[in-house]
Amino acid sequence: MESQEEQRPDAFQSYWDAVLAELESTPSVPEVEKIPIRTTDFATLYGVRLTSIGPYRLTAYLSIPTGEPPFPALFFAPGYGSVVTHIPQGAPNSMRARYATFSVAARGMRGSEKPFEASFPGLFTEGIDSADTYIFRGIVADTCRAIEYLSSRSEVDPSRLAVIGGDVALIAAGLTGKPTHVAMDPGPFFEAAERAPATQAYPLQEINDYLRLHPRKRTAVERTLSYLDPRWFAPAVKAECRLTGGAEGEPLDRRALLQLLEAIEGNVTFLETEHSSYKDGLSLHRWIAEQFGFDEPILPSIW
Repeated sequence: MESQEEQRPDAFQSYWDAVLAELESTPSVPEVEKIPIRTTDFATLYGVRLTSIGPYRLTAYLSIPTGEPPFPALFFAPGYGSVVTHIPQGAPNSMRARYATFSVAARGMRGSEKPFEASFPGLFTEGIDSADTYIFRGIVADTCRAIEYLSSRSEVDPSRLAVIGGDVALIAAGLTGKPTHVAMDPGPFFEAAERAPATQAYPLQEINDYLRLHPRKRTAVERTLSYLDPRWFAPAVKAECRLTGGAEGEPLDRRALLQLLEAIEGNVTFLETEHSSYKDGLSLHRWIAEQFGFDEPILPSIW
């Protein structure tokens, strides 16, 4: 059986080293402005503008609790969607009293749609026939820039910084090394080229649609996707990790994810999804509270 190192695509390390070098040479030029309508007696919300590679100007939202810093921080990594809010839809606004929170609209998403406005479906295959032009090269860089900015804030406790999201969350954690905790729902980049033909679910279905139109580009597409597979970033992730996958026999169950789980350097907790936003959300909030030393989680009042 091939080792993980042997399975990684050629030039994987040099590819991402080049991305990080470009990011380091691109000044972030942060601009911060208070957003009064989203500011409460327990937290202040700021709109933040940052520059990522390209250069590309991004919009982000930073919430800082009222009280004595530093605070534990939650960064909500960009997902596959057009709209980004200061905290995820359905999350309790009162969590902002305990945690510094940060979210970023990566390139193409609303708020960061100039000069590129993403379409859904469509974003997943934007520039996919070359690893150098693939849109997620930039989105990963945007996520790394956001993590770097959040960790630089004096109000943030660097020993309690969690990244929450999908594949991009784990990828950026591995590239930056700054998050202490990662809560990840493995997504489309895990073995993307192998799994796409067996599904009609988006966004993987976008690959199938693209290759029906451009069958001669299959090798190039597969190579591009291989650079985003979270398995190859896992050995660099030393954070405490929580991965939510499918129940036994479902796609992305423990058995399917075993190589990823075993490759993560930090401690890993695997949980089967309950297929319930309430139950899965409750489990996540409890895990965050426990990891950050709180007795009870902060939950939405409707729960």
